[in-house]
Amino acid sequence: MATVTEAEAPPLAPETDPKPPRKRGRLVPYWLLLPGLLWLVIFFALPMIYQASTSVQTGSLEEGYKVTWHFATYWDSLTEYWPQFLRSVSYAAAATVLCLLLGYPLAYLIAFRAGRWRNLIMILVIAPFFTSFLIRTLAWKTILADSGPVVGALNTLHVLDVTTWLGWTAGDRVLATPLAVVCGLTYNFLPFMILPLYTSLERIDGRLHEAAGDLYARPWTTFRKVTFPLSMPGVVSGTLLTFIPAAGDYVNAELLGSTDTRMIGNVIQTQFLRILDYPTAAALSFILMAAILLMVTVYIRRSGTEDLV
Repeated sequence: MATVTEAEAPPLAPETDPKPPRKRGRLVPYWLLLPGLLWLVIFFALPMIYQASTSVQTGSLEEGYKVTWHFATYWDSLTEYWPQFLRSVSYAAAATVLCLLLGYPLAYLIAFRAGRWRNLIMILVIAPFFTSFLIRTLAWKTILADSGPVVGALNTLHVLDVTTWLGWTAGDRVLATPLAVVCGLTYNFLPFMILPLYTSLERIDGRLHEAAGDLYARPWTTFRKVTFPLSMPGVVSGTLLTFIPAAGDYVNAELLGSTDTRMIGNVIQTQFLRILDYPTAAALSFILMAAILLMVTVYIRRSGTEDLV
């Protein structure tokens, strides 16, 4: 039998590297991102730059505005309108807390107890979005009317005596008071709290609750040690989605409040559309944005979670 020596063995074919991916294929993700980036640049970045330049301008509408780097507008705006800033933050914080207290039980019910009624309840939650924000707010003028059943019931129960003592209402009236503005904010932004909470609660594995029960944990202990910590991403997302738009809102204070309940959004609207003081309005907008950004950053770091729904 003939044998083949190493010298006579045919040489092995050299290994070839796989073909490198096409450059065109690598650029596909960037082409897909391009429309969104252009949208952000045109409708967000450029207006922000324009408003930043407006905030440091001086002049008048008749003579025209010129960039003079007048940063004193920021300090003047803050010193003059700081009560409206504090009022906006306090109203937004109160509405956020109320939304959390009202929304968490409802989101828990939808996630764990609704059963076949889940879809119906979800439709009812988002039903306010089917109508205009303005119409929803105007409806509260009828609900909180002086001769309406709500005010009558609150008077009968002497609730308005307590709220008047706290400074939330004025005598037998609810409209044109801080309570009316907070009620409007709570109603309009409640779905923004419920939906992230529901999404976060639905992700919780039900076997964790069973395991807690097997370890003889009471329902409240299970909620405190298992359910609520795991739902923190939804809590953080919901509070941010509620607080941020509520702090800059002006519709509820305009329709349900009075001159004593004006928020910083009302001041910015007045400066832009009535007084036509564009530098002051732009400076107030940037102060509000910086304040909210600072509060949101601190809140996210102190919340103990980096996951958002």
